Amino acid sequence: MNIIYNEYAAILTFFAIAFLISMIILLLSYILNPQQEDQEKVSAYECGFNPFDDARATFDVRFYLVAILFLIFDLEISFLFPWSLVLGQLPPFGFWSMIIFLTILTLGFVYEWKKGALEWE
Repeated sequence: MNIIYNEYAAILTFFAIAFLISMIILLLSYILNPQQEDQEKVSAYECGFNPFDDARATFDVRFYLVAILFLIFDLEISFLFPWSLVLGQLPPFGFWSMIIFLTILTLGFVYEWKKGALEWE
């Protein structure tokens, strides 16, 4: 039972040190850098558009397409990382099911590329 507490103590020590370092860096940034606010620094910035326009202004559909493509490939990476960690222990079904998944995503990427969805004019 004592071994378990020693393992948790190491993790708790790690988190405490990480918290202290982050607080020291945060405090040093306020001490060393004078906080001078000007109109440009405190103004709102939204995707390169003027923030004082109408809130219901239309966006180009390519913004949404880029966001969707990012989510798709970000999802692919979130599945690929744990799969790569246990790759040596997987049965052939686990290996080939991920290969099929990657093939489908690659075919979708090639389709988007051929349709010109990745071109920014």
